[in-house]
This record gives sequence, C-alpha cells and structure tokens, in this order.
Amino acid sequence: MYVAGNTDHTADSFSEFFDKKVRDVRSATARLPPPPISRTASSSLASFRPCTQTEVCRIIMQSPDKSCMLDPVPTFLVRESVDLLLPFLTTLVNTSLMHGRLPASQKHAIVTPRLKRSGLDPTDVANFRPVSNLTFMSKVIERAVPVS
Repeated sequence: MYVAGNTDHTADSFSEFFDKKVRDVRSATARLPPPPISRTASSSLASFRPCTQTEVCRIIMQSPDKSCMLDPVPTFLVRESVDLLLPFLTTLVNTSLMHGRLPASQKHAIVTPRLKRSGLDPTDVANFRPVSNLTFMSKVIERAVPVS
C-alpha cells in the first residue's frame, strides 16, 4: 500500500521507521531510573454538570464541517439532522464525560504521514510526522470537556 504523495514510501516503510524510533528511545532510556510518578491527579473535576442539548447543539454547529472516513455519517448530514439526533448525541457526550472515556467506536483514527515542513526532502521518512484524523463525534466530545 502506498501513501498519498509523490514518494516511493510504503505504509510498511513508515511503520518500520517509527517502530525503530520507538525501540531506539526505549533502548536509550532502559537503564535510567523511572521518572517520578504522582499518584494523584494534578487537577480534578470536583463536580460534573452534564451538557445540555443546547450546548451540544452549539458545539456541533460551531465545529468545522469536516468528516473522516471513519464517520458513519458525513458531518453535514449530522448538522442537517441535529434536532432529531440531539437527544442521542447529548447522551453520548455526557456518558463519555461521566465515565472519562470514549466509546470504543470513537477510539480509532486514520493516520497519514505529512511532511514536517514544506521544502524538506520527501524521500527521507524522517522528515514526516504522523497526523491523526479523528471522528467528528470524538472531537465534539473533546470540545464538551469543561475547561477550568
């Protein structure tokens, strides 16, 4: 499988490069003491106020009109049908926030290699970075997280 663009890189060549990069970091840090890990969170959500349908609707309507291949329905259709879908979508958002995790269906991404900067040599896999394209609903849930 070849990646988009005018390079001869395959998905396997990118996978091998990034696997090696991870192995090298692990090897370089294997003999170091583990970093200090705090057993308590540095911040907490003292109380949870569920999102209203109005808030979820605002998030959906103000979000960019982009879709991902993983979306079961294009974003423009979600927006056109928002009044019908809003009770379900609000429950999805609130349940995700209440449990502190996304539904399994929202834990996937399409990863595409992109040049780190224009002008870099596209024949060198080290000049690429992985970019994740997430589902529309995972972004809606993320935008619903209260910021303190």
